Amino acid sequence: MRVYFDNAATTSLDAKVLEAMLPYLNNHYGNPSSIHSYGRETRAAIEKARKFVAALFHVSPGEIFFTSGGTEANNMALQCSVRDLGVTHIVTSEIEHHAVTHTVEALKAEGKIKLSYVKLLPDASIDYTDLENILKNSSEKTLVSLMHANNEIGVLLDIEKVSVLCKTYNAFFHCDTVQTMAHYPLDLQKTKIHFISCAAHKFHGPKGVGFIYVNADASIKPLIHGGAQERNMRAGTENLYGIIGLAKALEIAYAELEETKKYITSLHDHLRNRLKNEFPGIIFNSPENGLYTVLNVNFPASEKNELLLFNLDIAGIAVSGGSACSSGSSIGSHVIAHLHREKDSAAVRFSFCKFNTMEEVDFMVDKLKEIVLVGEKV
Repeated sequence: MRVYFDNAATTSLDAKVLEAMLPYLNNHYGNPSSIHSYGRETRAAIEKARKFVAALFHVSPGEIFFTSGGTEANNMALQCSVRDLGVTHIVTSEIEHHAVTHTVEALKAEGKIKLSYVKLLPDASIDYTDLENILKNSSEKTLVSLMHANNEIGVLLDIEKVSVLCKTYNAFFHCDTVQTMAHYPLDLQKTKIHFISCAAHKFHGPKGVGFIYVNADASIKPLIHGGAQERNMRAGTENLYGIIGLAKALEIAYAELEETKKYITSLHDHLRNRLKNEFPGIIFNSPENGLYTVLNVNFPASEKNELLLFNLDIAGIAVSGGSACSSGSSIGSHVIAHLHREKDSAAVRFSFCKFNTMEEVDFMVDKLKEIVLVGEKV
């Protein structure tokens, strides 16, 4: 039996999404910038997808721009805010995705911004009092960049509270919603956010495509120069079938949102309860009221746990030690380090999707018991 519990890294492509994409892989292949019928039909398909995405979040289609994914969207929001909006101060946290942390560090190293890190509470949630103090005392044009849910431990941001603070102190607000997109409803008419980032492969869409929402009040220029695609905002021939897949994946996700959330939460809670009852000394890094698709835990330090991820892989179980973008690094997780866990303890991130089953959860726990508690080879 092989089971996949690394859905925070990427998800499988939904068969219905693939079905929607196939005509644009086979038959409708015209360049959307061409004026002939082949181009016009693919241009129409892209604009239909854009209108659908915009309607989901109650925004104008002119505020949705398709990108290669979340990293490009994050870079676009951050770099263009500095270049085009006069931002000279960025406020973020030390546990953001590296697409944000490395970008703001580069901007600081280039002398373009002042960089402030908001304090975090012991569970790694944002200290909103400290955030308000930073904004209150900032004399520079400021951008707040905070993720909706941490990709490693699932701690959630109160985006409405941050939105109000940014409005009160005249700051721009960028929210990395890569990990929560399609898992929570979002009304951008009610909650003022200037930029959000999205990657389709996190919700059973294709890899290599995402979008950035740019509020009409945040007038930025292209990050990538070239042709006039995406209304002169993002040069390069559009990822046609990727955009179709993104829109279809969002359509499915939001149509099934409540049912899917209830089901995944049941898997999440079942795993949490089994781990709590059967593994003495285990520490939960994820808060109980966090992102329901993620459960991050620390197993106590022991020789058996040194190769825990490797042994789980041998047993046919795919999980992560943290962000997939960092899992190949010997440095370790900057998020888990913030929680001050023992360096030689084993942090494991389990992340769920609608295709996982209770049988798979129980299979995984039984294998974990063999590895961690008994130490038998699997």
